[in-house]
Amino acid sequence: MTNSDLLQYCMNKPGAEQTVHSDWKATQIKVADVMYAMVHDVEQRPAVSLKASPDLADLLRAQHQDVFPSAHLNKAHWSTLYLDGSLPDSQIYYLVDASYQQALSLLPEQVRQQYVR
Repeated sequence: MTNSDLLQYCMNKPGAEQTVHSDWKATQIKVADVMYAMVHDVEQRPAVSLKASPDLADLLRAQHQDVFPSAHLNKAHWSTLYLDGSLPDSQIYYLVDASYQQALSLLPEQVRQQYVR
């Protein structure tokens, strides 16, 4: 999977908006100003940082060498995944969906309803 593939998937979510964080050379994907993905390169490899529960983050890190705490984000909740590593694309897409759902859950109900299909 490439950064471009992942960006396209992320941007198909209702309300998705992208901004560039120039200091980190990363593209942030947000819904209603709540970030749910950050697409960037890590050690010259395509990667994405996604939010997950601390328990899921710990489990993923223990099971996959291509998942590790995010450098610039809350390490308890945010993990970075290499897109060209051992994780199947289907699992990466699932984790993007879960991160998006977590972002939606942080929004007020009235705002959240605008993005529910």
